[in-house]
Amino acid sequence: MSPHYHRFSELFAQLGLPSDVPSIAGFIQRHTPLDPRTRLEEATFWTPAQAAFLHEQFVADADWAEVTDQLNLALRKTTH
Repeated sequence: MSPHYHRFSELFAQLGLPSDVPSIAGFIQRHTPLDPRTRLEEATFWTPAQAAFLHEQFVADADWAEVTDQLNLALRKTTH
């Protein structure tokens, strides 16, 4: 079976968050930059269920892992 590649909108919907483009952009803007010492799933803005899902995706290298990694990188970018 080939891997399925998810989009940000699908990840946000999976996390129970608004998944339209303005909402995603606003979420990333509100939570950026994430401290480099903080693991994505340990960020204080996640619910316990969201944090568990994100952790499981990293550990299992599941279908969601690639887009989860992209979210991780997006939250760590700084604006200059």
